[in-house]
Amino acid sequence: MKVEVEISHTDVEGDYGPMDGLCLVCQRCGHHVEVRGTSGASASYGAVLFHKECPNSENNFYDVAYWN
Repeated sequence: MKVEVEISHTDVEGDYGPMDGLCLVCQRCGHHVEVRGTSGASASYGAVLFHKECPNSENNFYDVAYWN
């Protein structure tokens, strides 16, 4: 199933303190992940994390293409 993802800028904990990152929220269940960086690659990595961490063990396609 294709699932929309809400993406916003946030500060995330880096190796040397806070850094720019993204917060991604699954519009299906509300699960969220935070990733370092603000690029399309960071958003894509967030989609990978959703796939691994889905609390409902669903096999979804997370649509972050509009961020690229």
